[in-house]
Amino acid sequence: MSESPPLPDTPVTPPSSAAAEVVPPRSGDVTKPVTATGAGSGTTRASLRPLLLRLHFYAGVVVGPFLLVAAVTGLAYTAAPQIESVLYEHELKVTPRGSAEPLAEQVAAAERAVPDGTLLSVTKGAGPTDSTRVTFGKDGLAEGYTLTAFVDPYDHEVLGTLETFGQWLPARAWLDDLHRNLHLGEFGRNYSELAASWLWVEVLGGLALWAGAPRSRQRLRRLVVPDGGAKGRRRTMSWHASVGLWASVGLLGLSATGLTWSGHAGASIGEVQDALGGSTPAVSTALPAVGSGKEDAGGTKDVGIDAAVAAAQDAGLRGVLVVTPPAEAGTAYVVKENTRSWPVRQDSVAVAPATGEVTQTLRFDDFPVLAKLTSWGINAHMGLLFGLVNQIVLALLAIGLIAMILWGYRMWWLRRPTRSEGFALGRAPARGAWRRIPGRVLAPALVLAAVIGYYLPLFGLPLLVFLVVDVTVGVVRRRGTGAGA
Repeated sequence: MSESPPLPDTPVTPPSSAAAEVVPPRSGDVTKPVTATGAGSGTTRASLRPLLLRLHFYAGVVVGPFLLVAAVTGLAYTAAPQIESVLYEHELKVTPRGSAEPLAEQVAAAERAVPDGTLLSVTKGAGPTDSTRVTFGKDGLAEGYTLTAFVDPYDHEVLGTLETFGQWLPARAWLDDLHRNLHLGEFGRNYSELAASWLWVEVLGGLALWAGAPRSRQRLRRLVVPDGGAKGRRRTMSWHASVGLWASVGLLGLSATGLTWSGHAGASIGEVQDALGGSTPAVSTALPAVGSGKEDAGGTKDVGIDAAVAAAQDAGLRGVLVVTPPAEAGTAYVVKENTRSWPVRQDSVAVAPATGEVTQTLRFDDFPVLAKLTSWGINAHMGLLFGLVNQIVLALLAIGLIAMILWGYRMWWLRRPTRSEGFALGRAPARGAWRRIPGRVLAPALVLAAVIGYYLPLFGLPLLVFLVVDVTVGVVRRRGTGAGA
């Protein structure tokens, strides 16, 4: 959120950083547009700057609360791995002693502990101190949730059972749900999608305003590094601009990756990704036809889960392995690596139950480029890709975003009329900025906004509402004052 002009109806262009101040005009002065380059208002850059400033200001004021909530909940989520390790140490960790028992016996122990569950998957830990996770579907759980039994691999003792959401344990699942939808279900997902849909607009708008600032060496330094000598509003604006510049790449990444699994925009992005051949592939569970004299594809013979894991390991799979038993007769075991940290290991194989042979192998290296980028981006968004470093970077981005939002509202507050009686808010940037944009620029910009709004509806609908309200207010003011708004 940037500055607004000193008078509500003047075309003075306010600065977006401490390096571009505007001196309020004296009474009776004829004001002229001020540009970052000193050129006349006929230039494209000079005509775009007032509109960018108005959009940046109003988007910040309206969407700021949503971004603030997303940043605060995201900051809490960055500590989820450490919280899990403390809260669930008893279920997650065991003391190595001798050789681990067969997975089949561990699964049998878990099934006795959850007699009314439907076996979904078995996760074999990567290290000797990791417990085995046996996950069941069970009636009565919330949508998307499962029940996981944690088994000591050395004596098949069930250490406990927990309700899980995918691979997340209860604490991380709660924080994840808070960040995604504020525990309000599908309706609540709109808040996070709205934040992600406008975060990139705010960042790019701020960068455009930053790029249009004066370029003397001293002023350039003040754009990159906060001006410690400034005071009041200029100091706040300096910090807002500098932190925004340094955080811009990370915030754009969070916006893009957050949109990929959002409700409305995520579906549109998925369709585009599929059309470009970039969808994430999956290994086929269909069994090939077998020769004469061998068990047919729908036979009942099963070599067991241990043989399936051994076949996957022979195929080169390592680390945390997730085994999905055949869902029905005539389908294969699926064994998949689940190492999301760098380097990512997400290879998977299908294993025939009758023979224990690998029928299909899918390597992460063979994923389409778009699928790889999606996987890396989502893992980075969740703090998984680079471990603790990833978590620290996410925490810093969240803190930076929180600070920029609060600085933005403070700048707005400092713009308020100080001599007014009663409560008054800071003035907004001047209206009618779009009228000074050349048609050759305005027309394609409107088309681009319409296309983006179609694919990102929680960007397009609020923008449309803002335009309707803005035009309506302008009409009302013109009728009330008899002057152009």
